[in-house]
This record gives sequence, structure tokens and C-alpha cells, in this order.
Amino acid sequence: MPPEDQDNTAPRNPDAPMTSLERRGMAAILVAVSLATLDTAIANTALPAIAADLHTTPAASVWIINAYQLVMVATLLPLAALGGILGHRRVYLAGLALFIVASAACTFSWSLPTLVAARLLQGLGASAIMSVNAALISAIFPPHRLGRGLGLNALVVGIAFAVGPTVASVVLSLGKWPWLFAINIPFGVFALSVAWPSIPQTKRSTHGFDRIAAALNVVMFASLIFALGEASQRGPAHIVLPTIGVSIIAGLLMLRRERGHPAPMLPVDLFRRPMFALSTMTAVCSFAAQGLAFVSLPFFFESVLGRSQVETGFLMTPWSALVALMAPIAGRLSDRYAPGLLGGVGLAVLCAGMVSLALLPANPHVLNICIRMAICGAGFGFFQSPNLKAFMSSAPRERSGGASGVIATARLIGQASGAALVALCFSIAGKHGPTLALALGAGFAGVASIASGLRLVTRDTNRATPERMARE
Repeated sequence: MPPEDQDNTAPRNPDAPMTSLERRGMAAILVAVSLATLDTAIANTALPAIAADLHTTPAASVWIINAYQLVMVATLLPLAALGGILGHRRVYLAGLALFIVASAACTFSWSLPTLVAARLLQGLGASAIMSVNAALISAIFPPHRLGRGLGLNALVVGIAFAVGPTVASVVLSLGKWPWLFAINIPFGVFALSVAWPSIPQTKRSTHGFDRIAAALNVVMFASLIFALGEASQRGPAHIVLPTIGVSIIAGLLMLRRERGHPAPMLPVDLFRRPMFALSTMTAVCSFAAQGLAFVSLPFFFESVLGRSQVETGFLMTPWSALVALMAPIAGRLSDRYAPGLLGGVGLAVLCAGMVSLALLPANPHVLNICIRMAICGAGFGFFQSPNLKAFMSSAPRERSGGASGVIATARLIGQASGAALVALCFSIAGKHGPTLALALGAGFAGVASIASGLRLVTRDTNRATPERMARE
């Protein structure tokens, strides 16, 4: 019987172990997530090589990155809503198939316009995968073990970020840049072949898909990201201000259109739940801190500390490695302890680590730098899984798709804001821009730690407890 026709939405015994089919489904989800994450990291590293081969300017080549990120941010919530209507499984499989086809198109691109067009399609496929990722994991894992599943997801994302630059360097040393996209094809086909019979079907919503709201959502977020990029480069006011105005107007029209909707695309009803709202604020601020750090640190190491590009690559490794190490540990702990406590502690550690990096002496020893980077990575890794658990457990089970979309949207908006603020720091402080960016990142981490801690004293009467989720 095809998976679409099976009744996979019936309640399961929460104490039952995962079946082999569920384990294969989880493996397929993690492979797809790693491809979507890895593709961002390797494209960033290979940008100079791609620009040289396509005979384009560095400024124009940035659209290879921007196209991917912009379409992801703009389509995450509509695709999450579509997953609630058509089924998360169908959206995931369609996204993975599109990602494979788009990777092939990237491989055979012969000019900047064709590559950017292929990257737009690739970003759409990655958006479909990421928009329903957490919802599918919550469908596989019972509530009391959800932290473990989300911890595995955070582990894979951390490893993908950690090995991305290394993978890009190895591939470019052996061949040309198209191979960076070609390697997605066999892994994607493998993930699709495993996912097809094993990804569970989830309960679908009965309402229809609002195309006008989806279009307004795309306009709102695309305008916002474009305005952030232009403002960070101190673009002309006659471009930045109207773009921000378009984003605000589209957002207001969308809210008005979806007023009273049982499951709005932009889930403002979920933000009325204090736990969900604080988890969103925690995510945006923490990923802004990460964006400020990851964009500014290479410049900090090379321009301020005088390290080589090879040394910079090694110095960046401890952060990502500790994120990958701490994520599954924190995920297991989040099944026993309050996510607000774990996240608050982790983000306080991240704040301290970023302050210590900003205060590095003029000629620090390598070990001194690595210890501080490891502190940052351990703090960030300790926050990530508990915050995902708080997101998914504070939303009703039938709204897991909307919660999953907000998770990915908060992450991307935070990272995009952080990257934009780095450019602003550079334009304000010149050669001291990286240090200012690290200090600003520490401030964001501190705010995120406070927001996470507030969840300990906030009474959320609507919170979806494990017992309630099991009943639903």
C-alpha cells in the first residue's frame, strides 16, 4: 500500500521504540537537511572561484548566495502552510526532488544568470525541506523523546556547517566548482529513495491554501531581506525606505486578510502563547549573534590578528565542532529539564565567549583563540536543541507545520540580520569593525539569554504539554 494511502496519523504508544521504518525516515530527513545546510557553506567558500570562472565581478557574484537565501526566507511560511494542507510528507518529497533537479541545473550552468536562476530553484527546494523538517521529526518521535530527535537534527546541522568549508576546499582542489553542486545529486537520490516508503503521513488541515496571503508573505520577506542588505551597505535612502515601506504594507495586508483564520500562514495566534513568542525572540537574537560572529571572525582573524587563510579555517573549526558535540547532549537533557534554563545557560556562555574574543590581546596564542571559540560553540550548541523542543512543545500538534516554518524563518532572519549588521559595523568602525561586530553579537546573545530565562517564570496556560500532545 502506498504511504499516501496508509493511516499513519493514528495515536501511537508513547513508550514504544522507533520502528525500523521510522529510523529510515529519520535518516532520510537528516540527509536532506544536511544537504540544504551544506550547500550554503560550500557556496560561500567557493564564491571567488565561481566568480573568476564565470568572468563576473565579486559584487555581482554575491547574488549566487543571496538568491538562495532570499527565496528560502520568502517561501518558508507558505510552504509550511501548504504542508499542513497537503501533508508534510508530500511537501518534503517534492522539495527534495526539486533540490536534486536544481542541483543538476547548477552543475551545468554556463553563466551567472543561469546559475542564479538554478540557485533560486534550489533555494525553493531547500525551503520545502526545512519548512516541514521539525514537523516530521515531531511526528516520528513521541513527545517525551522529542528532544532527542531535535538534538540529532541540530547535530547534523552543526556538522554540515563545520565540514562545509573543508568539503569545498577538497572538491575545488580536485576539480572545478560545478562538482560542488553535482555531489548533491547521488546523496539526494539516496535520501529520496529511502524517504519515499518511510516518511510518515501526518494529519492534514481541512482549510484551503490562500494564494493571495502566500504572495503577500513572499513580498513582505523578500522586501525585508533586500532592504536589510541595502541598508547595511548604506544604500540610498530612496531605495531602502520605499522597500521597507513595501514590506510593512504587505505584512499589514497579510495580517488583515488572515484575521480570524484557524491556521494563519503567519501564525500570529501562536505568538499569543508566551512560551512560543519568547522562543521565537530567543531564536532570532541568538542566530543574529551567530551571523555577526561567523561573518566577522574571518576578517577578525586575518585583518586584526594577521592570520593566514589556512589558519583562519582551522581557527573557525572549534566553534562548529562544539556545536555538533553539545547539540545531542542538550537534546537529551531537554527531555528532563526546562528548555528555558538550558537555553539561558547556553546563551550566557555564548555571550561570555564572544566578549572574550572581542577582548583578545594583540598577539594571542592559537590555543587561547581555540579555547574561546570552543566556549562560544559549546554555549550555542547547548541552546539550540532545547529551544527547538520549546518551539514544538508550545504549539498544538495540528499546528506543528506552522511552528516548523517559524523555526526556520527565525533562524534565517536572525542570520541575515547578523550579516547585514557586520557590513554596517565595517562601514562605521573601519578596521575595528570586526571587534565591534563581536561586541554587538555578545549583546544579542545576552538579550537571547534573558528571553530564554523568562520562559522559566512565564505561565503559559496554552502550552502543549507532553500529555496534551499525546491526547491530540
